[in-house]
Amino acid sequence: MECPNDIISLKGIGEKTAKLFYRMGIHTTEELLCHYPKDYQVFEMPIKASQAQDGALVTIELFLPAAFSWKKVRSLSVGTGAGSDGRNRVSITYFNASYLKKKLTAGSTYLFRGKIKRAGETYHMDQPKLYTWEEYRQQMGRLQPCYALTAGLGNKAVAKAAAQALALYHEEEYLPEEIREEYGLIPRGEALSRIHFPEDWDSLLQARKRLVFDEFFLFLLSIRQMKDHNEALKSEHPMIETAWPGRLIEALPYPLTGAQKKVWQEIEGDLVSGKCMNRLVQGDVGSGKTILAFLALLLAVSNGCQGALMAPTEILASQHFEQLCRMTREYHLPFRPVLLTGSLSAGAKKEIYKQIKEGTANVVIGTHALIQEKVVYQKLALVITDEQHRFGVRQREMLGQKGGCAHVLVMSATPIPRTLAIILYGDLHLSVLDELPARRIPIKNCVVDTSYRKKAYEFITKEVRGKNQAYVICPMVEAPQEGMEGLENVTDYGEMLKSRLPEDIHVEILHGKMKPADKKRIMDAFAAGDIHVLVSTTVIEVGINVPGATVMMIENAERFGLAQLHQLRGRIGRGDKQSYCIFVNGSDSEKSMDRLKVLNRSNDGFYIAEEDLKSRGPGDLFGIRQSGALEFKIADIYQDADILKKVSVTVDNILKEDRDLEREKYASLKRYVMENAGKFVDFRSI
Repeated sequence: MECPNDIISLKGIGEKTAKLFYRMGIHTTEELLCHYPKDYQVFEMPIKASQAQDGALVTIELFLPAAFSWKKVRSLSVGTGAGSDGRNRVSITYFNASYLKKKLTAGSTYLFRGKIKRAGETYHMDQPKLYTWEEYRQQMGRLQPCYALTAGLGNKAVAKAAAQALALYHEEEYLPEEIREEYGLIPRGEALSRIHFPEDWDSLLQARKRLVFDEFFLFLLSIRQMKDHNEALKSEHPMIETAWPGRLIEALPYPLTGAQKKVWQEIEGDLVSGKCMNRLVQGDVGSGKTILAFLALLLAVSNGCQGALMAPTEILASQHFEQLCRMTREYHLPFRPVLLTGSLSAGAKKEIYKQIKEGTANVVIGTHALIQEKVVYQKLALVITDEQHRFGVRQREMLGQKGGCAHVLVMSATPIPRTLAIILYGDLHLSVLDELPARRIPIKNCVVDTSYRKKAYEFITKEVRGKNQAYVICPMVEAPQEGMEGLENVTDYGEMLKSRLPEDIHVEILHGKMKPADKKRIMDAFAAGDIHVLVSTTVIEVGINVPGATVMMIENAERFGLAQLHQLRGRIGRGDKQSYCIFVNGSDSEKSMDRLKVLNRSNDGFYIAEEDLKSRGPGDLFGIRQSGALEFKIADIYQDADILKKVSVTVDNILKEDRDLEREKYASLKRYVMENAGKFVDFRSI
């Protein structure tokens, strides 16, 4: 792409605004154009409250006969008031929105846009967006893009910048014409223009189809070429079987499942084969992947080598480290582990670097800090990445290269239908853990609408009184962005819940934008039982283990894929008590409710993944969040499974015909691949 200009070069973007774009990872106009809208909104004519269905996103014109009243509830500023639409009274509550005091005065009239809650003839809105008629008319009649934003940056600013970036955009079309014609794909430049500013839904569909094809095409092309390279490599650290793994298996207080035994044989066979292992272990939540990782590390260190285990979060890395240290003490294992994370002090890191380089540390557990240039291993033979979908292929490769040709073992708790897994993980051999230990108590599930919230809060209170804990999951971190008013967010929800639950119940919030030290402090307090209810985003979906948590309530469950909901549900049911998961459907669609009821019927992740694949289609263009398996910018492996399969065949045919892309018709493609090397193998969320 020939527009790598800094975002600050665009008209109207000064240093202050540029920093907001930088915060979102957008530094260039190229990155801005690839910051696709996450949804689209149509601003319709306002309606009367009585015409709205419970939980619907609506706009209502209200006259305020009296000013809002404001008071402090704990540390929260709460504004309450009511307005009339000429027929009905609608009560409204704002949290931490005292900046609206001057507007919400007696005699004023505004358009309020948000999710409405109704019980009979009683109507209520929390945190609605406020518009004058002039402001609202400007939004009507067009498909309005809704972007992922950060505090201080609105949709208008992003759209204005995107329009300028498109005017500067010039790119050579890299897809051969015969491929574009075969699949009916519009030019890439046209697709980028339409995705940001679609004329209508058909225009948007065409744009999305091209961009989805691009993501899958470039990703698969990269990993297929990588597989050819990897399979030719021999291990620089050959291993032999030792007695240590067998001793640990015998000493464990529980037997391995049949699936665990089978997968361990596959892993051990790879490690002693003389070739470089590249294996994915795909298993459901609680299927016992961690012990297999420890067995692989044990074989490596008992061969005089080092092993590294890279986790996606500091919380999960610390959890693995503590578990390995506990097992080392209990079973007298030859591990000498260290924990390396980004939040350590410079002095602590320096000492750990020394231990790794000298080989006094034979197991290194950490986050992305493991792949920094300063980390030099003495004899790294095994690299394990936990929760693969949180890493790019490139991160995995970088760590593997630190061991010359290290063995690579990838662990994923996100069941993906086998047909898709074989395509997506084409650079890896696949092992499946399809059996759960008998000792786990099945989770009880229920799918409800928003009217159930009061009962849910009462149930959570009852569980906390029984010495248990609860998670409440929201899809957003902060107050609703423009166009996303119907979604619950952690910040406001946490404050609201503090005012709704008894004062002695300790409620805290957790999200990915927090500093690592703050996240660790909160998770440690939750694990210790000092926090009773944790309101969180999906940052908790990966591997966190708190046996005392027996309840999970997921708001806006309709916004998540079934596979990701199942992954979230796996955070409970880890102790010896019955656990419960409440899926709150914020949509009035019967299809949405039917889709979520799959989770009522089964706790089997592989069955759910197959059902997710069946239930997602072109009608789910936007709104359902990524499945959690592989997070592309716009493509979705479930919704776009048909495109994925076609792309897989196309890539295979191209590489069979011309593996090195030397023919003239692939000249533009080869140039694009060379200029953008590494980018399309990093689509996975990090």
